[in-house]
Amino acid sequence: MCGIAGFAGAGDSRDLQAMMDALVHRGPDQEGKWLDPKTGVHLGHRRLSIIDLPDGTQPMALPDGSLVVVYNGEIYNHLELRAELQALGHQFMTDHSDTEVLLHGYREWGEDLPKKLNGMWAFAIHEPGPNRLFLSRDRFGEKPLFYTRQNKTFVFASELTALLKHRSATSGVSRQSLRKYYAYGYIPSPSSLYEKVYKLPSGCSLFVSLSEDRIDVKRYWDFAIEPFAKIPKNPEQEWGEEIRSLLRQSVKRRLTADVPLGIFLSGGIDSSAIAALAKMEMKDADISTFSIGFEEASFDESDWSGRMAKTLSTDHHQKQFPASALTDILPKITSTLDEPIADSSLMPTFLLCQTARQKVKVALGGDGADELFAGYDPFRALKFAQIYSQWVPGPVHQAIRLMAERLPTSHKNISPGFILKRTLRGLSYPSKVCNPVWMGPLEPLELEELFAEKIDPEEVYSEAIELWEADPGKNIVDRTLEFYTKLYFQNDILVKLDRASMMNSLEVRSPYLDVDLVDFVRRIPSDYKYRNGQTKYIFKKALEPILPKDVIQRKKKGFGSPIGTWFKNKTLAFNPHAELSDRESVFLQKKIKEHVNGSADHRLYLWSRWLLENSVSG
Repeated sequence: MCGIAGFAGAGDSRDLQAMMDALVHRGPDQEGKWLDPKTGVHLGHRRLSIIDLPDGTQPMALPDGSLVVVYNGEIYNHLELRAELQALGHQFMTDHSDTEVLLHGYREWGEDLPKKLNGMWAFAIHEPGPNRLFLSRDRFGEKPLFYTRQNKTFVFASELTALLKHRSATSGVSRQSLRKYYAYGYIPSPSSLYEKVYKLPSGCSLFVSLSEDRIDVKRYWDFAIEPFAKIPKNPEQEWGEEIRSLLRQSVKRRLTADVPLGIFLSGGIDSSAIAALAKMEMKDADISTFSIGFEEASFDESDWSGRMAKTLSTDHHQKQFPASALTDILPKITSTLDEPIADSSLMPTFLLCQTARQKVKVALGGDGADELFAGYDPFRALKFAQIYSQWVPGPVHQAIRLMAERLPTSHKNISPGFILKRTLRGLSYPSKVCNPVWMGPLEPLELEELFAEKIDPEEVYSEAIELWEADPGKNIVDRTLEFYTKLYFQNDILVKLDRASMMNSLEVRSPYLDVDLVDFVRRIPSDYKYRNGQTKYIFKKALEPILPKDVIQRKKKGFGSPIGTWFKNKTLAFNPHAELSDRESVFLQKKIKEHVNGSADHRLYLWSRWLLENSVSG
């Protein structure tokens, strides 16, 4: 796991060094540079050593100098690909470096290389001969990659902050990106917070012809739900066995490392399954598991993690934190966050990564299962939402919503009142934007008030609408699954995980994102994922032979932070000297007043505004 940076065009080694210095937390073990005086290409790398410690130094070039690569990630099938390439006549210099596999793989398969890879990655390969760059990002976007073309210079980096260290990269905030940030709680790719700076979307490659001054982005993979046409006689048994087998294979692949490795264990079904399968693979070897807990009961799940660790006999490391620990780490988070995401679970995720990093350098996590198997609570409301929207007239809905808003405000983690108010808010809009409105900090009418202009939902929610309308023949569960997987997961969950882990120089691997497992699960019909009011139906059936019943049936909790309480009691406050327009100031003060007096719950907007104010400069 590493940080990469580079450019072609104006600039020199000082620009490259400044970019690399901004990525030290991603790769504290080693740094390397590659400069080509003829083409003006500069490549930089910060390394967190995980695989082939002595031979994996980067940038890495083929002996003849025809290809050079900088790479961030892990390729879990690199040994199989190495064997395949050796059979084709390729000769390797390293013992088992996955980086060298990328070089030989690109020479053999060219732009089809990403289709062969099973893993997480962001890499850039330079071909000095034709003077071109080939960049690629993994299927789900586990590893970040920003780029820009300004002043006849192409610049890329693992993080936005590093990219902006280059003299050619300007940093004017995009007004449209701000609208999307407040609408979604994150900025969907390919947009970034800044004008003319982009994120390479997941599942895409980027071609830069430096001699022709041309940039092309091409998609090599896309997540699509395509249900099996034929259902087996006993799908719970047959599909359950296949899910267990593929997940165990994925865990086995991700247990490979030349450094200490552990597993996140919350005590929920997702992480417990990973830990149980890792125990089967490692047999008598000690397995380190990690969890954290909080004094506030509604945010704590340490009892469950402790019980599961005892069941599996793991070497469990559990740390209990006061609520103040979350605010204590905010300066570290805001100074390194890069681009704001209004997901307050970033803080406990940071503490979990910090705790694990004291013992290990690599950890396996449970992210991805909710997206694949319909694990989120809103799936329970989909059928109700359809019926409600069909039979409840607009004026009646508005009256119901007004009454709900008068219910007492609770700042506990995912309280029933919070869920009800959010659900009714989403139902105020067409189904194609219902999901982002339900989850986002501000709804369209509030966006119009904040920005003092007419907001076109078709524009601000364009990514969600495009996904929703891509295949009208799909049922509402499948379309919602694609929203969560292709939009929310890429731009929120995986960003949060990447930033929280890399702030602590910890590599986190996600077994649920294995390409073989994903390719099978995406073909399971939705009524076997969400069935008769039960989320993750087929997944829970698959895990019955290996997990305790109470763990399988346990209600989803998830990480949370008491941001609502912080703004109510003014633990978090806004900078009175911040440069806000009169309109913005009036809007913010109105939301603060309503939140403090308990007449409304504006935690998501206040948190997104506070984070933007404290983590972004320029």
